[in-house]
Amino acid sequence: MALDEWMRRLENTAIGTAVRGDTGWEWLFPNIETLHVLALGAVFGSILMVDMRLLGISSRNSAVSKLSAEVLPYTWIAFVGAIITGGLMFVSKAQTYVHNLQFQLKFICMALAGFNMAVFHLGAYQRVLEWDRRLPPPRAARVAGGLSILLWVCVIFLGRWVGFTTQDITAP
Repeated sequence: MALDEWMRRLENTAIGTAVRGDTGWEWLFPNIETLHVLALGAVFGSILMVDMRLLGISSRNSAVSKLSAEVLPYTWIAFVGAIITGGLMFVSKAQTYVHNLQFQLKFICMALAGFNMAVFHLGAYQRVLEWDRRLPPPRAARVAGGLSILLWVCVIFLGRWVGFTTQDITAP
């Protein structure tokens, strides 16, 4: 079955039609979008705290390991919220979104951010006790922090552009 057919079926589910407002729930999409923006703000804000420490810019008196342990559980909770709300918005116009360049680029940036995090945790973070309180942190940690900020800012910009660059390609 072709991708467009899968997306059309997804759009026509009870959830897709409800979120789209076809069932009289016009208020649903903007509320889900608001929750998505709040969740993404929490994701970015919490990641930014750790990344700024990795860059040696803020929380300079905090150990990286302690700051990460305190902040990252909130990151993951917010990320799950962003996935749920983003998924709900996606099903409302799946066929349209799947063909949108900014939507595709957003997911590429998220994948790159995940890859950056994995490389950091499998690399420099394995030796965090050696440099936990050191300023500046090792170059690999600073690069990971800088790339993380750049990639998450791109995710946010691209996510906002999605709503302004989509043209509904589905039949009425």
